Amino acid sequence: MSDDYSDKNPSLGIHYPAHIQELSARHDRALASSGASHVVIFSGCPKVAFLDDFQYPFKPNAHFLGWAPLTNLPLSYIVYSPGEAPRIIYYLPHDYWHPVPGQPDGYWTGSFDIRIVHSIEDVGEHLPDNRDQCILIGEIDDPAHAFGIERINPTSAINILHYARGVKTDYEVACMRLASRRGARGHVAAEAAFRDGLTEFEIHQAYCQAVSQADNELPYSNIIALNAHGAILHYTDLDRQPPEETRSFLIDAGAQVHGYASDITRTYSFNDMRFAALVERMDTTQLEIVSKVRAGVDYRELHVDAHRMLAGVLVDAGLATGDPDTLLETGVTSAFFPHGLGHLLGVQVHDAGGFMENEAGLMIDPPSGHPFLRLTRVLKENMVLTIEPGIYAIDMLLENLRGTPAEHHVIWDGVDWLRPFGGIRIEDDVRVMADGCENLTRDAFAAVH
Repeated sequence: MSDDYSDKNPSLGIHYPAHIQELSARHDRALASSGASHVVIFSGCPKVAFLDDFQYPFKPNAHFLGWAPLTNLPLSYIVYSPGEAPRIIYYLPHDYWHPVPGQPDGYWTGSFDIRIVHSIEDVGEHLPDNRDQCILIGEIDDPAHAFGIERINPTSAINILHYARGVKTDYEVACMRLASRRGARGHVAAEAAFRDGLTEFEIHQAYCQAVSQADNELPYSNIIALNAHGAILHYTDLDRQPPEETRSFLIDAGAQVHGYASDITRTYSFNDMRFAALVERMDTTQLEIVSKVRAGVDYRELHVDAHRMLAGVLVDAGLATGDPDTLLETGVTSAFFPHGLGHLLGVQVHDAGGFMENEAGLMIDPPSGHPFLRLTRVLKENMVLTIEPGIYAIDMLLENLRGTPAEHHVIWDGVDWLRPFGGIRIEDDVRVMADGCENLTRDAFAAVH
């Protein structure tokens, strides 16, 4: 690959020290709210299948990952105390059954006091002595991993950290630009595989090959949906057999760089001109929505505006009749577009803090009738979020309109036409700016083509 996703990428090392400073300031506030002196962050413990010795793929604690780009370092800890360099207790076991992490290396090491341990029992030697002045952040299934720290995930501290995480540092944005490039490269390969008539499973393999990541390294399970499977919002079955006739392809797939995700969706027509025209109209509409993104915008209002815009698409496509407000109020647009317009993005695909009004933990409800919206905040500069409108032929939702005033606004012959294609979703990742946004996804596609 021409893009350098390694620790040697200069854009990451340049921004990383300032990132650590920002995290330190956030954790200072979290400690003050808890009346504590030290934050201990646990990376996590591998989970074992029931009645087996098989370990599930390790997923690190997002709070740990935000400090250090160590996506596969279980049973390790970060200790932060105000005024001191953060300490990482780096677990490097002696093990000949499994691969072990390498020695600490990369742009991040200069920001840490690194303590290598070879057994879990040795961790305690490197934790603060006054455990009653510690708070611990992480999932603790085994009390031994808490090392006597009693205050685990205190609400006031978590609220401060989650609210702040909505705004990304320059380092985080740099990681996400690289993740977007990586994901776009995979999407280009997947479209080519679709055009060659490959199966869903084979398209998935082409994607993974292009991004150089295995399934468990991807930020989420790829949605590779041919034809009517595109109407299943989280379709991940991956048919091994080709359909009798290939009509359409919906791909929702991302990639990660140092724990930070991209989340990209595209839809393609195989050779149907009417469906291709609808995809093009959806792409234009999605870009119109993106053009409204800027600091100060209430995302709830943007979501509702998107429904009004999609109402016009439904009418022009021969799927519904009526004015936008009527189609919105009667639930027609929600039947065709049942999910939220987007969500925060970062070290988690649906990043924390999307519903928070402030760091005290006050929550903002989604608009009435739109329960699945995952972001309800007023947008701030350097938030990174997705914009992903869609239109689908989902039988169970459309049938719920029968016997209601909405039924007469649906053009059922149009639904019958759309059903074999499943649906359309277009999704970009964007960084909020004071007077607009940076479209990480479109920039990435332009760079890889």
